[in-house]
Amino acid sequence: MILKNINHDCGYHTQKIATMFFPLEKITDGGNSDIEVITAKDENTITVSARVYSKERTLSAVLQSDDTAHELSLLMFNVLSDITGFEPPWGILYGVRPARLMHATVQKLGVDGARQRFASDLVKPQKTELALEVMQRENRIIELSKPDSFSLYVSIPFCPTRCSYCSFVSHSIEAAAQFIEPYVDLLCTELEATAKAAKALSLRLETVYFGGGTPTTLSAEQLARIMNTIADNFDLSTLREYTVEAGRPDTVTPEKLQAIRTLGADRVSINPQTFNDEVRRKIGRRHTTEQTLAAFDMARNAGFDNINMDFIAGLADETLQSFQSGIGKAIALGAESVTVHNLALKSAAYLVTENEFFDLTAKNTASAMVDFAYGKLTQNGYAPYYMYRQSKSLGNLENVGYAKEGKECLYNIFMMDETHTVLAAGAGAVTKLRGASYNNIERVYNLKYPYEYIDRFDDILARKQRIYDFYGNI
Repeated sequence: MILKNINHDCGYHTQKIATMFFPLEKITDGGNSDIEVITAKDENTITVSARVYSKERTLSAVLQSDDTAHELSLLMFNVLSDITGFEPPWGILYGVRPARLMHATVQKLGVDGARQRFASDLVKPQKTELALEVMQRENRIIELSKPDSFSLYVSIPFCPTRCSYCSFVSHSIEAAAQFIEPYVDLLCTELEATAKAAKALSLRLETVYFGGGTPTTLSAEQLARIMNTIADNFDLSTLREYTVEAGRPDTVTPEKLQAIRTLGADRVSINPQTFNDEVRRKIGRRHTTEQTLAAFDMARNAGFDNINMDFIAGLADETLQSFQSGIGKAIALGAESVTVHNLALKSAAYLVTENEFFDLTAKNTASAMVDFAYGKLTQNGYAPYYMYRQSKSLGNLENVGYAKEGKECLYNIFMMDETHTVLAAGAGAVTKLRGASYNNIERVYNLKYPYEYIDRFDDILARKQRIYDFYGNI
């Protein structure tokens, strides 16, 4: 699409608004396109003109304040809502962390003032209340963190197959089997170096999280080797939570679950994404509903009393009724937490590049799914405790974690809020070093791909020095 900004410096904001409505369009300032938006300022008047295929709209307004960016965003939002028939429920807000924004707004204006501010940003009332609810629960968990706290993230970037909606750095076993054993060896070495830094800096470990990829793609022996390395090198006496994602039920065995439970994990994810076998087959997940139910039972039998299940709202060919049935099954199983993701629109993902189904019907269906999940889960003893948004998502909706009381995933909150340092190990892992404030954060990126990680492992170890340097400078 073409986006032209005339006589103002609000291009960052107008681009964010454009992305809400046209998330897969490459934005340029010239050329030919079926979509063109022109924003302009002339003294104290702002104008937005838009052409989307055969439809055209133009609105002008007199500036009421010196906040041109805010007023221009509102005007552009109204023009594009009118021309497309779509009103993003979060209004002109484009941040990843609405609960953090709500916290800052409440501190400044109070709860009623925060509601009014969100309303002035065209946020739907139910989303404002959701942000308040999540903020309150997040704050209770954030208070558990100490100035010297940190979490440990362990990246296992392998999966049985690559899901069609996925844009994470993960590799199918067929393509990457030869890398797994050397990867595990080097990951253990990196964990030892990470533990050395944590010990030297007297950091306090709060949570451990194995993600990926699918950690249970590894064998029971490989998982045990990594977890034993953690137990032998880190002080686990202050640990509040230990999560291992077993997201693909077709990777779950009693031996793996028993190994990770025995070695300290107290929380696990068994992720169906959908209980519709036909939809699941189309997105590239080979497991069946029966395998999901069996994996859940295995986790219970292994002693896990904190099991999460993930769902995705907006998958291709998933009906509202099918989605509702899936949420009902998770509740009936007694999952302690349920995370509802909104389908992310990633240009590198198969569904996006090969299947054009993101019309208004799909957005409305995804919205109905998200609303249903909130109502059904909260009626059955689950509360929203964790939320984030992605700029390119179906219907510009949110991802929400729901949990029974005391079963919230602490790592999710600490990581998303950037509450404290997260030391990360493995390919594609990102260490976040947190100082005394949100403004004092430094990121240390590991190499993305397993073959890079293995071939350039000396670089991985050399980057650990930045942990020492950061804490030496705060």
